[in-house]
Amino acid sequence: MSGTAAQEAILRGVMDQWKAAVDAHEPGKAAALFTEDAIFQGLRPYSVGRQGVFTYYDSQPIGLAAEYQVLETRSLADDVLLGYLDVDFTFTDRPDIHVTLGIVLQRVADRWYISHYQVTRLG
Repeated sequence: MSGTAAQEAILRGVMDQWKAAVDAHEPGKAAALFTEDAIFQGLRPYSVGRQGVFTYYDSQPIGLAAEYQVLETRSLADDVLLGYLDVDFTFTDRPDIHVTLGIVLQRVADRWYISHYQVTRLG
């Protein structure tokens, strides 16, 4: 794995909050992890901004849960971090979905936010 332990710790800090919000079906908490102008690409057409993130997660079924594994991290600038992850989304009533997730974190003041989120479903 490339990247540093510090970079991975930053990424995990944000992604653990994201996972908790997804697992608890709390779209407001998920959306609050994104910058105001975040580009968000789930498995439907993309959106820009927190409202699009909220709408996406609000439409997800109760019982959806996420498990992730960090594959790579890269520092793009002092306040910008790239992450690449494997994510498994599980449901109570349908087969799991496996995706890869490219994510860009941006530090604003003393906090890290997601500024770009792009899911790819391979195979």
